[in-house]
Amino acid sequence: LAATIGLAQNDIKKVLAYSTVSQLGYMMLACGVGGFAAAVFHLMTHAFFKALLFLGSGSVIHAMSGEQDMRVMGGLRRRLPVTSATFFVGTMAIAGVFPLAGFFSKDEILWKAFSGAGGGPGLWAIGCLGAGLTAFYMMRLVILTFGGENRASEPVRAHIHESPATMTAPLVALAVLS
Repeated sequence: LAATIGLAQNDIKKVLAYSTVSQLGYMMLACGVGGFAAAVFHLMTHAFFKALLFLGSGSVIHAMSGEQDMRVMGGLRRRLPVTSATFFVGTMAIAGVFPLAGFFSKDEILWKAFSGAGGGPGLWAIGCLGAGLTAFYMMRLVILTFGGENRASEPVRAHIHESPATMTAPLVALAVLS
C-alpha cells in the first residue's frame, strides 16, 4: 500500500518516507513467514541506503534553495555529480540490484516468503510486486531529479551547486556501505 502511495508523490522526502513504510512492510512479510533473520538483515541494509537517500535528498534540497518538489528539479546530474552518483547507488540498492546490499536482503525475504512457514507463491508474488513498485518510484525520483533539463526558476538555477565535503563525504561512505 505504501509503495502505491509513493508512486504519486512529488515531494522528494515524501517519496522516501513512503518508501520507508513500504520497506517496513517487507520486513513484516519476512517476520510473518518466520524469516526473522532476513527481516533484521533488511533492517540493517535499509539503514545504510535509506540514510544515503535521505542525506542525498538534503543535498539536493540545499542545492535547490529549499525546493522539495521534484517537478521543478531536473538536470541536476551535471551540477551535483557526487550527490547524483551516490543517490543512484542508493536507488539501485533499494531496488535490489545485484551486487548491492538490498539485493541480498530482499532476495532472502523473497525466498522466505516462498518457502517459509506459511509462505507460498502468493506471498512471493506480492513481495515481487512490492519490489517492482519500489524500483519504479525510485527511478521516477532519480529521473525527475537528476535527468533531463532543469525546470527551476532562473534565480534558483543560478544558485545550484554541489554540497560541500561535509555533506558529500557521508554520502560517499554510505554509498560504499550500500
